[in-house]
This record gives sequence, structure tokens and C-alpha cells, in this order.
Amino acid sequence: MAAGTELTPTSYIQHHLTFLAKPVGEGDFWTLHVDTFVTTLILGVVCFGFLWLVTRKASAGVPSKTQAFVELCVEFVNNQVKGIYHGSSALVAPIALTTFVLVVFMNAMDFLPVDIVAKALGAAGVHEYRLVPTADVNTTFALALSVFALMIFYSIKVKGLGGWLHELVSAPFGLKPLWMSPLLVLFNLMFQVVEYVSKPLSHSLRLYGNMYAGEIIFLLLGLWASTGVVGALFGGVLNLGWAIFHILIVLLQAYIFMMLTIVYLAMAEEHH
Repeated sequence: MAAGTELTPTSYIQHHLTFLAKPVGEGDFWTLHVDTFVTTLILGVVCFGFLWLVTRKASAGVPSKTQAFVELCVEFVNNQVKGIYHGSSALVAPIALTTFVLVVFMNAMDFLPVDIVAKALGAAGVHEYRLVPTADVNTTFALALSVFALMIFYSIKVKGLGGWLHELVSAPFGLKPLWMSPLLVLFNLMFQVVEYVSKPLSHSLRLYGNMYAGEIIFLLLGLWASTGVVGALFGGVLNLGWAIFHILIVLLQAYIFMMLTIVYLAMAEEHH
């Protein structure tokens, strides 16, 4: 925080929940969250650079521990894809793996001590910076909308534009009897709109809500630890307990996001 500013619980939480924002146009919509963008870019380079190095050094003989771990992760994701997706695209498994790895790394930023990082960044002149990209709804919506665009693409690719448009007006209630077809088209279209809108909404908000809540809990426990010796003791114990439990949340939310990605892409190629 800026020097000379009185630190209160409200200002402490607001400070750690404030983005490093840069306007790139008029209005709030045209605002770039620089911290989210930079952190995601760094994590992408680190995690996928690591995977690239492992694959370059991979051998057909006895694998190293690192290679064995990466192979285990790849096989795990590939098995999930084979169990759900039965289409012809060979890109679904790489998309699922990319999604899972990136979301895990972005979620895991929640484990970094925010106060220590804030002091280090403050010494460099950066006083507002949020560490967890997935606690930014823009990130989760961008990921979900990317999956949504792929879903539309694969649906049109498999069914053709005409087949996809026909499905919009004919599923799930059909078009018969013909004398009711205008009303059925209306209900079918309304049903499809709700389904298409709900997919990216639920896909993005589930991840965002869980990671935002986790971030808030860490901050609240940190506030408790600042109340005195007893608060520091209990706050430290609870912070450690929450961090251990949060490992499950970080992995589980990445897994759910990946599985929904696979399910949505598989559903896109189904004929109704």
C-alpha cells in the first residue's frame, strides 16, 4: 500500500483484491488487467517450456522421474478423453492437457504469500498486483469462451453449417406434427439459446468462484494472524490447514474445467 495510508481490515483486503489495471480505451470494458496478463504469460512459458524440455530429453529406455511424471499426466488426460470423446479430431486430447496444466498452474499461484510478494513488488514500484489469474473473471470467461468457440467450430465441421442450423431449430422437441412446427421451432430455439449461454457461464463462474473464495479465505486468516500472539497462533494453524485443503481445490477445479471441456467438445459432435 502507499506510504502513510492507515491500514484497516477493509483497506488490507481491498488492496490485495485490486488489479493492476491499465485503460486501453474509453469505458471500464476497455481496461487491461496487466497483472493477470503478465502472470498468465509467465506461467504459460514456464509450464509449457518445462513440458517441451522434458519431451526433448525423453528416451525410450528407463525414464527419469520427471519424464515418468509427465508421461503419467499425459496418459491420465488421454484416458479421460478416450472415455468421453469418440470423434475423429486428434486435437481434443492436447486441448484438454493444455487446459488442465495451465489452470493448475494459475490456481496454484494462490499458495504464494501475498504480503511478502506485495512488499517485493512495492519495492519495485508496483503497489497493486493480484497473483491468481483464475480469481479474475476475465480469465475464466476467456478460457470458457475459447472452449465455446471450439465447440461451435467442431459442431459445424462435423454436421455442416446447414446441419448445425437445422439442429438449432429442431432439437430437442422435433418439428412434428407439422401444424405445430412454428411453435416447436420457437421452443427449440429458446431451449438451444439457454443451453448455449449456460455452458460458458457455468464453465467460467465455477472456477472463478472457487478460486476467488479461496483467495478471500487466505486474506481473512492473514488478518486474524495480525491481531496478536493468540491470533497469530490460531491463524497460522488454520492457514496451514486451509493451504493443505486448498491443494485439493486447486487440482479438483482444474480437473473439472478440463472434463467439462472434453464433454462440451464431445457433445458438439453428437447428432440429435
